Amino acid sequence: MASHHHHHIEPTGANLADAARRTLEARDEQWTPMRAAIFDSLAGQDKPASAYDIADAVSKARGKRVAPNSVYRILDLFVSSNVAVRVESVNAYIANAHPGCQHDCIFLVCRRCREATHVDNDRVTGDVRAVAAQQGFHAERPVIEILGTCAKCA
Repeated sequence: MASHHHHHIEPTGANLADAARRTLEARDEQWTPMRAAIFDSLAGQDKPASAYDIADAVSKARGKRVAPNSVYRILDLFVSSNVAVRVESVNAYIANAHPGCQHDCIFLVCRRCREATHVDNDRVTGDVRAVAAQQGFHAERPVIEILGTCAKCA
């Protein structure tokens, strides 16, 4: 069975932060120093990070406490702007590897190490949207997460 993948260039490092900034600014949102610090912390994580993880990392980097509530508000903005994605099953966030690119994602979430692997498959996510539409339901953002054990932990 052939799969249909969504192809795009995935920026990294400063280029990823610049892509996130441009995405926010295109939505008439400001790229403040606090938003930049939170994005940099999020993008630097190797696993989905909670708002508390990010607040701790940014607090240490800035030398003053950053409240998790402030981080949650910024993460909500990032998710609504497609700059970050929420991994529902672990109540955590990852930086969107391709900010501004509108498509649905599939996550493979390891229960042991908490790593989340992002997979693009437009056929699968299109089928999920089609099933919803057949039921008269307008899907805003399908959340497809597969819980299990990654190859490293198996």
